[in-house]
Amino acid sequence: MEKEHLAVGFIRAAHGFSGKCKIESASGSYEHLLKLKEVILHHNGEKRPCKVDCMEAGNNILYAKFEGIDSAEEIRKYNGWELLVPRKNAKPLQKGEWYIEDLIQCNIEWIPATLDAPSEIVGKITDVLEGGAGYLLEVSLSESCNCIDDKIKFTESGKNRKVLVPFNDKYIGKVDIKNQLVQLMHLWILE
Repeated sequence: MEKEHLAVGFIRAAHGFSGKCKIESASGSYEHLLKLKEVILHHNGEKRPCKVDCMEAGNNILYAKFEGIDSAEEIRKYNGWELLVPRKNAKPLQKGEWYIEDLIQCNIEWIPATLDAPSEIVGKITDVLEGGAGYLLEVSLSESCNCIDDKIKFTESGKNRKVLVPFNDKYIGKVDIKNQLVQLMHLWILE
């Protein structure tokens, strides 16, 4: 299920005294942000719709001013908040790219090498994290998976165990957002 709004940036600091702030792009691309007229500021479930007074390009950062936020003290309250926009205003995807929000809650499917063995859902993506060499999928291992020993699946407290899987071609195969399936190439990475 597609989310209606996506996070496209983050408020990082006040800039000057008039309520302007520095915006960091979530995608590393800034061109699409310059066209924004409205955003939703979001943090921990709290949302504030805002009109954009101005959005100016800087050196790998944007400077923004939102209607109704008119001082450095006011904008500091929103430091770290996300900028949510409708999906149509987010950075357009290229081939082999996906929105992080679309990957979260996808099932991880392992297809055994033998042709007669059925594929198996071994977990669910619960988060996508930035690692030093790229993105990592946080996978909550499935309770029903019978291809892994129970001691691998659960913590000592009996809760589902979570593992991190590098999000690259070596470990991840086909990504099917429509059916919420991500193919795992090597089962041993879950150990």
